[in-house]
Amino acid sequence: MQQTVLEVTERIVNRSRKHRLRYLQNMEEVMMATAGPFRHRLPCSNLAHSMAVCQGGDAKRMRDAHSPHIAIISSYNDIVSAHHTYETYPAILKKAVSEAGGVAQVAAGVPAMCDGVTQGEPSMDLSLISRDVIAMSTVIGLSHNVFDGALLLGICDKILPGLLMGALQFGHLPMILVPGGPMRAGLPNKEKAHARERFAEGKIGTAEMLEVECKSYHSPGTCTFYGTANSNQLVAELMGLHLPGASFVNPDDPLREALTKAAANRVTVTTYSSGEYTPLGKVVSEKSIVNAIVGVLATGGSTNQTMHLVAIARAAGIRINWDDFADLSKAVPLLVRIYPNGPGDINSFQDAGGMAAFIAELLDGGFLHNDVLTVAGSGLDAYAHKPLLANGVLSWKAAVERSSELTVIAPLQKPFSATGGLKVLSGNLGRAVIKVSALVDGADTIVEAPALVFHTQEELLTAFKEGKLHRNFIAVVRFQGPQSTGMPELHKLITPLSVLMDEGYQVGMVTDGRLSGASGKVPAAIHVTPEALCGGMLAKVQDGDLIRMDVSSGRLDLMLDDLLIKAREYADPGVKRVRYGVGRQIFAPLRSNLLSSEEGASSLFTYVYEKCQVNIPFQED
Repeated sequence: MQQTVLEVTERIVNRSRKHRLRYLQNMEEVMMATAGPFRHRLPCSNLAHSMAVCQGGDAKRMRDAHSPHIAIISSYNDIVSAHHTYETYPAILKKAVSEAGGVAQVAAGVPAMCDGVTQGEPSMDLSLISRDVIAMSTVIGLSHNVFDGALLLGICDKILPGLLMGALQFGHLPMILVPGGPMRAGLPNKEKAHARERFAEGKIGTAEMLEVECKSYHSPGTCTFYGTANSNQLVAELMGLHLPGASFVNPDDPLREALTKAAANRVTVTTYSSGEYTPLGKVVSEKSIVNAIVGVLATGGSTNQTMHLVAIARAAGIRINWDDFADLSKAVPLLVRIYPNGPGDINSFQDAGGMAAFIAELLDGGFLHNDVLTVAGSGLDAYAHKPLLANGVLSWKAAVERSSELTVIAPLQKPFSATGGLKVLSGNLGRAVIKVSALVDGADTIVEAPALVFHTQEELLTAFKEGKLHRNFIAVVRFQGPQSTGMPELHKLITPLSVLMDEGYQVGMVTDGRLSGASGKVPAAIHVTPEALCGGMLAKVQDGDLIRMDVSSGRLDLMLDDLLIKAREYADPGVKRVRYGVGRQIFAPLRSNLLSSEEGASSLFTYVYEKCQVNIPFQED
């Protein structure tokens, strides 16, 4: 094993010890209370309610004392292309579980927002909060307490993390994440980005821009760029929560349905009464969390994982922070380049060898823990095998050949970079995350320029349209943090800032909001904590103040005398007017309890921490 990986893992184990022990003890207590299927602990009337719709063989198996009962938690809807694929899954899964000797029922549906639809719109303020709602919805579905295992159907940005955060409250049950796969490549992402820049400059019209976008997003499946949705799939597989190789098989590939059926079969034979009991709470471990972080760093994955993995880990009694990401990033090489870090898309990654080649490479270098429990059994080396379908029979083959396209998946001997795709910046402006894998100068990037302060992304877009941004500057987009507005993604700002960079201006961004995995070439210090509303120094920045972002040294500083900074008043947050409309007002209780970005930005684990002390008063209507 690589030394830094071992050291960070040991640090996480020690930091988590009392929390993890309590979590595992609680899980064990639940299991000790049953000697068979959970449904038979219920009184007859309760059990009858749960099996009222079961007919034939399902009704018979529900009555016996052995057959496992499997929950299906689905995020199916028609507006999220990745989740439309789940329309037919319940019937497929029910049949496969029945053939394996169990009974499957849809236990709950969870909401699934599309950040692509809400990008730049008021409803984006609900995106991150929806993760907590998904977690709570998952718990409600499982709370009937009649299930012996579960199949979790979720892929995109907040949905997969939310499913896991909720499912881990029932960590004594075996569970498998069932993916749907990416849509096939459409218009190349680079062409799409170029068209967006031309549209921002007024060089093409709405009809032409819509045609471009429709050629990019054209069918069921995840978006093809390497954003949060596809980062989620990579993380799930590295944590052993998918079947090996399941992440990036296209929805219309016959292999997709074979893997879906195999997931149903597998969860049925790993329940408590089987000889292969594989509880979710033990699959998610300190080592599997480290494996996930390594995977994100080695691929230049979504910056959202610096919050999602923290929240998922905490749901399992594990404590990680940004220092763990930063230290691992110094040791983990960048082995993958796909858009926005390179020209190809997620299909290019799959064609080059996909997860099997990638995992095999990292295992060889000692960057991944092999001694982990996965839904496929013991050992991550099972995930260095590629799934194959021949004559209707599913099998797995070792990734002996490794990468077939070295511009997409590089070997350890010749990585794209010696260090990972994310860095942590610290300074008098707070702590922040920056994605370096797509930056022009990578780890050597330094941006020093006067600040231009904005309280909404609309203000910045208006300034761009009015021609006021043709200069060197760092955009400070503040009061976008978890407690301010729910921490929306600000990806819509990347296009105008990219245009300005192409014109030769030195441009950067500092924000307590989010940018996701599609942040591209603009140097952006994001997730700044403490957030401006909670007394962060972003609330004291004024137009013209010099800000320095130094990626190589990991610094983020306001270049002013400390006494001058201390003497300044906090700016008026002005967030009251953006907390209403599209239902935002109903989420006030959740928003006011969201923890900091580095703590996972969730409201579900506030009992573990001191709540954020809001230093900037304002009156809620």
